[in-house]
Amino acid sequence: MPETGFYTLAGQAENPRDLIGEVRTAEELGIGECFISERFSTKEAATICGAVGAVSEKIRITTGATNHNIRHPIVTASFATTMHRLTGGRFALGIGRGIADYQRAFGMHSVTTAQMAEFALVMRKLFRGLTVTDYAEPMGRFPALRLDPNFDEDIKLALVAIGPNSLELGGRVFDKVILHTAFTDETLEHCVRIVKRAAETAGRDPAEVEVWACPATIGDHLPEELRLRKLVGRLATYLQGSFGDLLVRTNNWDPRVIERFNEDPVVQSFYSPTGVMRVIDSPTTSIEDLEHIAKLLPDEWLAAAATGSAQECAATIKNKLDLGADGVIMHGASPAQLAPIISAYRSIRKGAN
Repeated sequence: MPETGFYTLAGQAENPRDLIGEVRTAEELGIGECFISERFSTKEAATICGAVGAVSEKIRITTGATNHNIRHPIVTASFATTMHRLTGGRFALGIGRGIADYQRAFGMHSVTTAQMAEFALVMRKLFRGLTVTDYAEPMGRFPALRLDPNFDEDIKLALVAIGPNSLELGGRVFDKVILHTAFTDETLEHCVRIVKRAAETAGRDPAEVEVWACPATIGDHLPEELRLRKLVGRLATYLQGSFGDLLVRTNNWDPRVIERFNEDPVVQSFYSPTGVMRVIDSPTTSIEDLEHIAKLLPDEWLAAAATGSAQECAATIKNKLDLGADGVIMHGASPAQLAPIISAYRSIRKGAN
């Protein structure tokens, strides 16, 4: 089922070796794509991608996402070409803008749309064996960039996009566009239109640019405490800092809610005096705090997730495809946790065909 995907090591990964069982189970279930997010702890993207490539045979692999500004472009290009050949062409290099609050705290420069566009252009040249000389801005200054001049690799590029500029860039330049987890159905339809229209305007075939919806997928068969952590904790983490304001604007949600959320004492306790955030979906966050934060979030803000019975979750996945998505990432759950939902979706899929 190439239109289905999951994130390996969803959330805070305590043991990266868990991905071995996850990926093997995903292939057994027929999940089409494995997405890999990056956290600066035990989820360094290149290492995780290599492990997924080594223990899999069929599933596609996409970073969703890393940031172009945390590695030298030659290192990133080498990572991508190594993964491409390791997996027999199953790999796609996905980047995103990242969270500006973290980047500022760690002394990194914020990522711009122009930089991501330029990054894609440079990567494609390097993948084709070309040499880039005397490069100056917007990504930095590099006297020379080159891999192997004998390369002629067709490596897919993906972009995690939220705002209209990033969505248009995805349609113009990238092969896949990964949408945000907390997008409403209306926002999903709007994003698909932007991406496909941008692809067409750029003279590309819109059907060749994949748009992936990414709903949190949390079935009732999971324990209540785990559902709370995956649903409320995850959304609350997205709402922390300036990123939350962007998400609220994109979904046309009530900005007064995010103001009250940010001012809440429990939410404030996740910030250190130096401004570094402790993410709310951390395994160390107490259930009491999550239950308190749940009261700050309107039901409509949680409604984009696939929740309920396995059949209800599967119906939500099918609905995302009907709204125009080319694929659906069942976010926030391992393949084992997704098994009953995958079974229900397979039945819906078979009936539709």
